[in-house]
Amino acid sequence: MTLATPLPNALVHVVDDDPAIRDSLSFLLGSRGLRTREWASGEAFLAGGPSGLACVVLDMRMDGISGLEVLERMHALGRSEPVVFLTGHADVPIAVEALKKGAFDFVEKPFNDNALVDTVLAALARAEADRSAHEGRDLVESRLSGLTSREREVLDLLLDGRLNKQIADDLKVSMRTVEVHRARIFEKMGVRNAVELATLLTAGRR
Repeated sequence: MTLATPLPNALVHVVDDDPAIRDSLSFLLGSRGLRTREWASGEAFLAGGPSGLACVVLDMRMDGISGLEVLERMHALGRSEPVVFLTGHADVPIAVEALKKGAFDFVEKPFNDNALVDTVLAALARAEADRSAHEGRDLVESRLSGLTSREREVLDLLLDGRLNKQIADDLKVSMRTVEVHRARIFEKMGVRNAVELATLLTAGRR
């Protein structure tokens, strides 16, 4: 029976030049409810382009470009899918280098099935968290873009902890004007008070 995964829309790219290993990995991951797509080379995988919420299970040694070269080209293309390397014992130093270059993790052959799947699930959870954070930043930037220049000034002073009277003095406007700007800022940013505003902006800048 296929088990459910907490990320049903996720995709695992299996990149290996050995068809038997690709089939075996796809079967293993599928048994845990994960969708997979197989690639026979790093070149083919890179040509396929990004595909939403995904991670990559990538063999370190393949015909054509190596797994480490695939990782480097992914970065050059701006692709951010987390990469889990499959590596033999002799490749462990290279795998450590890959971690320094941003790989999520590596699994040494022969690997434990459950350990590999757990690593893949952790990589997908990271990808989902990164995507959510990116969407949060986009939302904040979209709301900020709707503020007028004067509202941005008032917002910055609010975040500095300035009171309405102090903001009015700083900007040489009336208290009533500051109160109107403050209300419009809260409405446009979708918050109820200065604390929620600070929390939203802090989360959106992570």
